[in-house]
Order: sequence, then C-alpha cells, then structure tokens
Amino acid sequence: MNIIQKRPIHSIGYDFIAPEFLPKGKTEYHLRNSQNRTDIQYRQLSAFEIESLVRNNNTSDDWNKILVSDAFNPELVKNCKFFGLVRIGKLEPWYLEFHNLRMPVGLYNSTIISSDLGDNIVIDNVNYLSHYVIGNDVMIVNVNELATTSTAKFGNGVLKEGEKESTRIWLEVCNENAGRSILPFNGMLPGDAYLWAKYRDDEKLLSKFKEFTDKKFNPQRGYYGKIGDRSVIKNCKIIKDVWIGTDAYLKGANKIKNVTIKSAPDAKSQVGEGCELVNGIISEGCRVFYGVKAVRFFMASHSQLKYGARLINSYLGNNSTISCCEVLNSLIYPFHEQHHNNSFLCASMVMGQSNMAAGATIGSNHNSRGADGELVAGRGFWPGLCVSLKHNSKFASFMMIAKGDYPAELNIPLPFSLVSQDLAKNQLQVMPAYWFMYNFFALCRNEWKYKNRDLRKEKIQNLEMDSFAPDSINEMFDALEILTHTTGIAYLKKYGKKIPANKEQVSQLGKELLEADSAELKDLEILADGFENNNRKTIILKASRAYNLYKKMIRFYGLEYLINFLLASGIKQISEIKKTIPSSPNRSQWINIGGQLIPTSAFEKIRENIHNGKIKSWNDIHHHYELQSLQYPDQKLKHAIASLIELGVLSKKNFDKSTLKELIAETLETKKWILEGIISSRRKDYTNPFRKMVFENDAEMDKVVGKLSENSFIKLKEEELIDYQKKLTALSRSIRD
Repeated sequence: MNIIQKRPIHSIGYDFIAPEFLPKGKTEYHLRNSQNRTDIQYRQLSAFEIESLVRNNNTSDDWNKILVSDAFNPELVKNCKFFGLVRIGKLEPWYLEFHNLRMPVGLYNSTIISSDLGDNIVIDNVNYLSHYVIGNDVMIVNVNELATTSTAKFGNGVLKEGEKESTRIWLEVCNENAGRSILPFNGMLPGDAYLWAKYRDDEKLLSKFKEFTDKKFNPQRGYYGKIGDRSVIKNCKIIKDVWIGTDAYLKGANKIKNVTIKSAPDAKSQVGEGCELVNGIISEGCRVFYGVKAVRFFMASHSQLKYGARLINSYLGNNSTISCCEVLNSLIYPFHEQHHNNSFLCASMVMGQSNMAAGATIGSNHNSRGADGELVAGRGFWPGLCVSLKHNSKFASFMMIAKGDYPAELNIPLPFSLVSQDLAKNQLQVMPAYWFMYNFFALCRNEWKYKNRDLRKEKIQNLEMDSFAPDSINEMFDALEILTHTTGIAYLKKYGKKIPANKEQVSQLGKELLEADSAELKDLEILADGFENNNRKTIILKASRAYNLYKKMIRFYGLEYLINFLLASGIKQISEIKKTIPSSPNRSQWINIGGQLIPTSAFEKIRENIHNGKIKSWNDIHHHYELQSLQYPDQKLKHAIASLIELGVLSKKNFDKSTLKELIAETLETKKWILEGIISSRRKDYTNPFRKMVFENDAEMDKVVGKLSENSFIKLKEEELIDYQKKLTALSRSIRD
C-alpha cells in the first residue's frame, strides 16, 4: 500500500535536512545560504506589509519567516501560501516579456515553501514550489510541481550521506550488460567517457575515476535546486531535483527529474513540449524538444534531441543531433547526426563525424547468446539506408556502408571504403579509397561543416576534424599492407604458384603488381580474410587504384603539413629544413580519446600519473587534454614527416633545393586534383538524367537546387586554392641552399 505520512502542519518547510545528517553547529539553511550569492539585504515584514499581504489573500505559517528586500511591494503578491523561511527580492511594478509572453512582476496563485526568490521575478500559478534558490528576472508560469529533495544530486553519479551504493546512477554505455558503465558528472568530456568505458581491465584506473567523481561534489545533504537569472519556465508539469543555469527556456515539459541543465547567456539551453528527462546532464547550448524521452543520459554542449528521440544509457558528444530515432547504451563522439524515425543505434561506440541514415539498425545482438555485443566505428561512420549490422563489428575511419542486411559480424580495417553486397553472387564487397574516387565533395565539405559548427565555448579537447590525420593515415598504412598481401596471394593462387611462407615475399609481389597497375590485375579476384564472420567471399574492388590513391593521400598529408610548417615558421634554408627531418623517424601510434587524437605513449604517461597520484582529479585530466592540444601541431608534424620518410618521399641524406621544389609542385597539383574531385563529384547531380527529369528545363533546376557555378562551398575551395597557390609559389622562390 502507499505509505501516507501524517505530520503537524507547522512542520511544512522545516527540517529539510534530517537531524542525523545536520553538521554540528549548522542550521538546515547552511548550504542554502552558501548557494544564494546575491547581495540582497533582507529584512522582516512591516505590520503594514503583513496587513496588505493578508488583504490580498496570502497566508503564511509564520510571517516572521518571510524576509524581503527594501524594494518589496506587497501589492504584487496575491493568493499565495508561504511555508518556512522564504526570502524575496525586489518586486517592482513592471511586466516581463519573453517570446510574446507578458506577465506582471510578482507572486500570484502559488504555494511557496522555503525558497529564495531574486529581484523582479514572476511566479504565477505554481502549484508547489519547494526549496529553490531563484535568480533575478526569472519567469515561472503554470507549473504543477517545482521541488528539490534533501538528497538531490542533479544528475551526477554520486551519493549523499547515508545513501546505499545501489542507489548510485550509472550510464551503461557501449554494452547492454553494464560491463562498461560510467558515472556521469557535470563537466564530463567525451574523452572522460571514453577512458572510463574503455580500460575495464585497469581496476586502479577505474577506482581513481570513481574517486575523482565523488571528490567533485559535497556529499552533504541539503542542497537546494537553482534557477539562474533570466530563465523562463512555463506550462511544465513536474520539475524535481533539477539545477538550471541562466537564460534557460523550459516550456511544456512533462517531467524533468534529477537533471542538471547548464545554460549561459551565450549558450542558452532549451527544453520543449512533451519531454520527459530523468537522471541526466544537459550541457550548455543544448536543445531538447517535441516529445523527447531521455533516461540516464549525458548531452555534451550544443547537442540536440528532437522529434520524439529516445536517448537511454548513452553519452551524446558535442555539436550532435539526434531526431526521431532510438539510441541505447551508446558512447557517441562529437559531430554525430541521426535524423530518422526508424533508425536505431545500440551498444555502440561511434567516434564522431558520423551520420545514420533512415532504417539503419546498428544494434542487433542476434549473433550472440547474450545482450553483450558491441560495435566500434572510427570517425566518419556512414551506414546507408536500411543497413542492418550484427554485433560485434568494427570499422576503420570514414566507412560508408551501402543499403543491405549484413548477416554476420564485420571487421573492415580499410579506411575511406564503401562496403556493399553482391546478393546474386552472395559476396561481400569492399571498395577501398571510395571517397577519393567518387565523393570528394562530401568528404571535404564535412570537414568544413564540422569546423564551422563547433560552437563549444570551452575547447578543452582539441577535436580533430580533418579527414587526413594521424589516426586515418595510420589506417591507410595498414591498408597498404593488406592490399599488397591479398593481391600477392590472389596472383599466386590464380597462376597455381606455391605461396611462400615468408609473408614479405608475398607482399613484395603484390606491391609490384599494384604500383605498376599491371594488366594481370584486371581479372584477378582479390579476396580478404577476416573481414566477415561468414564463409562467403569478401571481394576487394579496384585494389590497384585504391592502393595508389592511399599512397597519394598519405604523401599529400605529409607534404601539406611540412609545407604549412615552412610557411608558418619562415624557414627558407635547406640546411635548417633538413634539421626537421629525423634520422630515425617514428610514425607513432595514436588513440582517439573522445575526438581528440593523442599519441599512445602520451596517453600511457597520463595513465601512469593517474596511478601514482600525480593526477588527482578530473580537472587535472582536463589540464592534460589541454597540454596535449598545445603539443598536437608539433606531434602531428613529426608524424607527417615520418610518414613521408616511410614512403620514401623524404630522405635527410638526399634532400636538397630541387627536391623540395618538386615536392611543393606536387602538393599544389594534388590540391588542384582534389578541387577537381570536389567539383566533379558535385557535377554528377547536375548531369544525371534521373536527377534532371523532374525539372522541365535547366532554369527550373537552377532555381530549385542552385547553379553549380554558384555553389558556396566550391567557390570557397576555389578561393582557397588561389591563395594557396600564391603562398606556395612565393615559398618555392624563397628557398635557399
């Protein structure tokens, strides 16, 4: 049965903190007083003010517990019930207006329990307002319940004094069996979520993370909810244990419970109609509206949930948008887009710059005997329409998956690939370097889009948005090895030759065939092993072209960073430039930590410092993210130069003025080739007869989709090329022996 407790009426608004949890020598208001940082000087009501309040149909259990500022106007308080200590700021004869909602300043038709109210606020028809500290110029209209309990944690995964460990709120990311659970906390970055979810075999590391989280928050009971200056709350039902920043806008929400909503004047957050949010943290600049359901969740800054989206046991990275669909048990890095009602993402780690198409089902565990499968996708993950994938699966960076039901687990290590199926032959097909062949426009435009849409105010983590970066370049080097070996095997099998035990011999043969683009490759069936947990064939398409494009793009990456370094540093002499070329290059390994690329060796140092106590808090970890961000340009340059040396493009011994000029010319030619790829891939949309058939003529088409010659992104890239060409021409002329 329901336990209905009966207590004396005069106790309403008092004993917020149970006596056994009240620190010695403190009152129940000690934390409330620390939270109220206004400079309002409170006083008791005058006899005249009490008379006016009573005349206006207001009641209080004790008028001596109503404290007000000097600018308090009792005529602006009507039909209210007060319980406990209530402190009220200025009430002046103004009205506040927000989005055409005009309401007179004052307190009307409300029950107010033990709260602090700032200057010139509107509280009207709030059925139950309890234990809140409210800022200035706040509007709260038509709210059923707005209350805080003494054990409020505002979405943080911590405990208050006397609470059992079983009551702690965890986010069960990446895996449905809770094997990668993390504790959410206000200020958690994508990198934090990754480190905590990933290294489950490091018990000491996990213990430190839990310790760091607990240290961030005072375990004492008795914190009040807060509503920051200029926030507006209207037509909401239940808001319980919610901390709200300044300039927030909440309208029509059904239920918000145990949530932090960060907001600021330059990064306002909004919660809209029909939303139900429980046990979560919403960072600054977020928007949540139209029927969203979110439970045990974290939204990083400037992310959005819209149109009935469901986000459960998941971390959503910065500058991401999820609409309509369902996302469960996932860790999503920044710049994720998922807009469609029937797409589903579950038990996945998606490393950002990703886009989920309609009908995509990324979350089938049917190949496992338990709900413990996972999917890991590198940057630029684009599953197409109605793609169904099995767990476990793993994908390299910038993977596009064509429409289809993929019956078995996949492990595709070739970056920038198109994965598809030939159903007639029952084959899996992988086209490496697909983006370079057919879709440079989308690849380059996405880079530009992410950089322009990064709205973060605090860029503690340096998010890598370039397609060509240490992670994808290292994957391309791995892809070169895979392509040479599989090509060598295919050639030997076709001609009935014995396959040498020495893998390097096989790879050397494949390398010679691929670099020569040998005619013998034309009818060669190149098969990949271990790409699919299935007995059917996996065919690698266009291997020779892909191999040479991988090399071309690695060269471009390395040369562009070397040349940009020369442009920035002003170094002109060959002898000085040669000093930047190491004798023993090291193309280091890297980790994608929440969208920030960090050398593996640097991360291991961070982990060691966490173990030995040199890193003592999440703030210390964030400081190390920032330090790595400062070191990243130099680390990336070294990686780029090491990549060039490994390909044989650079050599300290044979480096001279003419060589550098040739490399500068090559870089410019590749830049021009990329621009042509951007234009040609977009041009297809204007020349394809099936695209044109819905238009009567070119003029109609130009009005609807815009002229190709006026495409803003293409014009931008053309202008960049002109500027780049001028800089490289000047650089080439200035090089001295």
